Amino acid sequence: MATRNRPKILYGVHGYGRGHAVRAQALLGELTRAYNVLVLAGDDAYDQLHKDYRVVRIPALRYYHNKRGRRSAWLTIRRNAPAVLDLLLGGPVFHMVRREIERFAPDAVLSDSEGWTHRAARALGIPRISFDHYGIMAYCPLKMSPGDRLICRLESLAYRMLVCNPERIIVTAFYRAKPRRPGTLKVVGPILRPEVRRGRPADGEHLLVYFANAPVHFTPHIEEALRKLNRPVKVYGPDRVGAAGNIEFCRIADLPFVRDLASCRAVFSTAGNQLISEAIHFHKPLLLMPEKALEQRLNAQFVHEWQVGMRTRPARVSVELLRRFLDRTDEFAANMRSHRRDGLAEALAAVNQAMAELATGS
Repeated sequence: MATRNRPKILYGVHGYGRGHAVRAQALLGELTRAYNVLVLAGDDAYDQLHKDYRVVRIPALRYYHNKRGRRSAWLTIRRNAPAVLDLLLGGPVFHMVRREIERFAPDAVLSDSEGWTHRAARALGIPRISFDHYGIMAYCPLKMSPGDRLICRLESLAYRMLVCNPERIIVTAFYRAKPRRPGTLKVVGPILRPEVRRGRPADGEHLLVYFANAPVHFTPHIEEALRKLNRPVKVYGPDRVGAAGNIEFCRIADLPFVRDLASCRAVFSTAGNQLISEAIHFHKPLLLMPEKALEQRLNAQFVHEWQVGMRTRPARVSVELLRRFLDRTDEFAANMRSHRRDGLAEALAAVNQAMAELATGS
């Protein structure tokens, strides 16, 4: 089908962290076969996507951490305040995004937690499809402590203010959940990128370590514990390259990372949905050190309950803990067989269905 005759989708991708970008990259490879797609993205997502797709750079809201390395609500609110005011009151960035949408004239806007595209499309009366991971907490009942339930309600209010009640909602997660609004909401499995879907697991000996925010999470304390391990360690995230003792520092690149993930003994990382999904796909046990965020605590809770890995806190990381975890990797890997999922086909079917329904007004 000629590009000019295809239905148009404008795809807004939140730019903070690699999870949104990796998810978008996996979906775009298939979406662009059937749709004319323009992407609006910032930060990590722009860097990941602009070489392969039409991408317009926009700003990105982001989290900020305090001096102790903890995610700070106060710093996050203060430093994002100008952007949030622009988003809510219709500032220069809002109008730039609105002009891009008007110029492209999409049939619908698909958005992965990207606020400007949600709100500008709503102002223009263009139907929206929300497609992200956080929606599973906003729209699905999940088991959590009373304290986390209160946090969930507060964060969900902010999230709903950001996405403004889209016409269709698709949420993706490595775990299953029942939607509160089954008519307009679909829950699909994890979105695996092509490199992962093509990859083949191998039984290697190295521990794969990945910290997206390495200055905060890859502390001297953790590096010291890793150096005491009697096995090779491959570390992604820190701004360092080269071997130092048993540790090899690697530059982040899709293919080498996927190869190292597919061939590792186990994974040590924070608790992002995307990496957990890919590790389970390759049957690689997980030692998770969740950030101080509800989403990551819930992800780590499922990994713990399924017995496919362990969870810990930064202060508890030691060579003894790492060894206890590695001693149980065969047990954890065996438990992963029943949890392996690939939700790409589900997600594409959900997008296609939403586009068809929105086109007919149903």
